Amino acid sequence: MTLGIIIQARMGSTRLPGKVLRDISGKPLLEHVLGRLQMLKRPARVVVATSSASENDVVEAWCLEHGVSCFRGDEADVLDRYFQCAKSLGMSDIVRLTADNPFTDIEELERLIDLHQRQGFDYTHAFGQLPIGVGAEIFTFEALSRSHREGKLPHHREHVNEYFTDRPELFKIGQLDVPPAKISPNLRLTVDTEEDWRRACALAARGVGTGSGQKKQSDYVRLLHRKFTCTRHGASVSVVDARHRTAFTRSSGPIFSERSSEFVENHPRARL
Repeated sequence: MTLGIIIQARMGSTRLPGKVLRDISGKPLLEHVLGRLQMLKRPARVVVATSSASENDVVEAWCLEHGVSCFRGDEADVLDRYFQCAKSLGMSDIVRLTADNPFTDIEELERLIDLHQRQGFDYTHAFGQLPIGVGAEIFTFEALSRSHREGKLPHHREHVNEYFTDRPELFKIGQLDVPPAKISPNLRLTVDTEEDWRRACALAARGVGTGSGQKKQSDYVRLLHRKFTCTRHGASVSVVDARHRTAFTRSSGPIFSERSSEFVENHPRARL
């Protein structure tokens, strides 16, 4: 069994161009994402998956310079990019991360992987309770292959997980329960706008980020509650231009998804 972690990254963000290599406290955003993964206790094959577009040559060059595996695939068909990357590296279970989330909760990622493998889920996620940009998801190669083979709609190709959530009856889906101290779905810890970038810089300056001296996840959740706010409408979180993104909802039945003009749950952008 080969655990893989695929970080999708591209330079062509519409709201914050070039953000994956933008500086945060002296290091590019992508380096913060990779640095957090050094705290993962289990062995895993980590690879950055960017597209073959020429603007992403700089992403590949940065990876090569820093000894990071880099895979290049289709720009628009992100599902195919994941499938081809996982297939070429022989991954049996794949964690999906994005290069604009520098504050992934590694402790919860460990628990997510444990839950996924112990319960034999096809797809397992930690969205809906943690701050936006902190959760993660994992799926088997078999589930990814089925999505790649059967997911024909445009949003299935652009968003890696949407065939799972559109057709939950075909997959065994799990959701991680999060400790109460970390439940803060109204807080943003992703980097998608200038405001997000300034917030990330402020947090990094306070010791939140990579390295052994970083604050615990629950510590910076409390810090964010004191220092930062997020626009809310009822129980949802307002996110700019969040069309065609997946909203995970906990119910008494299976996990389901819906596309909405408001991204109400903690799920990272798919087109990176």
